[in-house]
Amino acid sequence: MHDAREPSTGGPASERRTAVLVPVASFDGAKSRLGAVLDAEERRDLVERLLRRTVHAALATAGVADVVVVSPDPEVLEVASDAGARAVRQRSRGLNPALQEARAATDADRVLILPADLPAVNPAAVAAVLAAGDAAGRPSVVLAPDRHGGGTNALLLDPPDVIDPAFGGDSRAGHAWLASSADAAFVEVPDLLALDVDTPDDLLLAEAEAIGVD
Repeated sequence: MHDAREPSTGGPASERRTAVLVPVASFDGAKSRLGAVLDAEERRDLVERLLRRTVHAALATAGVADVVVVSPDPEVLEVASDAGARAVRQRSRGLNPALQEARAATDADRVLILPADLPAVNPAAVAAVLAAGDAAGRPSVVLAPDRHGGGTNALLLDPPDVIDPAFGGDSRAGHAWLASSADAAFVEVPDLLALDVDTPDDLLLAEAEAIGVD
């Protein structure tokens, strides 16, 4: 395993520029699995609130130089711009191709992929992921797993092309395998951003913990 406590390029860890990449599919039809408890307008409002919360948390985090929201939906991009992010119109199809487009649109030293459905996102949580990357050095991959243990709720890539994003299915194991294949340090930050809002149970849990859905 590659051992690199100091980055090979990009300056000291504290000076490395981080871009936060936020993929959003669309407002229309968003979070359809919440249809049993929220109507279409309520789901759309929830997605917009979480998107704005994600952008604001990223912009308020020290070391974040760029926040890129990538989406094929013009309304999403308008909201992203209003919130202070840089909007990138997705030309490809699918989540992983969208993230590759967003990555290509920034010249940051490292990128943090941050989905826009994490109710507990805040500057402290984002900073903790970046700090884990600082400690790992480069090349490194830092992952925040979801509460079920198989998914990826945040992914820090340093440098940005250390691996390609591989969301979908058991992405936690997939990202770990890719990091190992790239001879990069792999670090997990469990319980930090473990809750995402996809199902009624997720929504109830977020409401019970009073985080980010009101």
